[in-house]
Amino acid sequence: MSRIGNNPVAISEGVTVDVKENLITVKGKLGELTQEFSGVEIKIEDGNVFVTRPSDSKEHKSMHGLYRSLVRNMIEGVSKGWTKELELVGVGYRASNQGQKLDLALGFSHNIVLELAPEVKVETISEKGKNPIVKLTSHDKQLVGQIAAKIRGFRKPEPYKGKGVKFVGEQLRRKAGKSA
Repeated sequence: MSRIGNNPVAISEGVTVDVKENLITVKGKLGELTQEFSGVEIKIEDGNVFVTRPSDSKEHKSMHGLYRSLVRNMIEGVSKGWTKELELVGVGYRASNQGQKLDLALGFSHNIVLELAPEVKVETISEKGKNPIVKLTSHDKQLVGQIAAKIRGFRKPEPYKGKGVKFVGEQLRRKAGKSA
């Protein structure tokens, strides 16, 4: 098992962490996040958050590292925010947005219109000669990842030409085409 749970999490400036029974609340300049926890104990001492486990059982060890990572992601999210960028690779693939509505043209007979949660800010970048990019930003890492995965699921990149929706910087496994 990983020993990542033993490392303390530093609380950034402008961030307040509050623990009540089995609920942790993190507030910062970008928003507020709450998370329920069980199987571990969370303490705040001199600007750090410590996660401890009651025993060395497999279940407690796995929860230890999980909740430490969740708390770290919450603190970083409310202070800096999380961003995911998706690239639309393909002829005629387009993206546009009006407020919280994302309009995707991915080669189907109709455009896909996706209503996004108010916590997520969406931005579309379309430059001539380059693939369109959809940029998702929020203080909630889990929500950004879930929405990005949903958008990618509409048209996953195929292995021959690489057409589809992919994350910026993602390495695709390519296959050779027909050999003559």
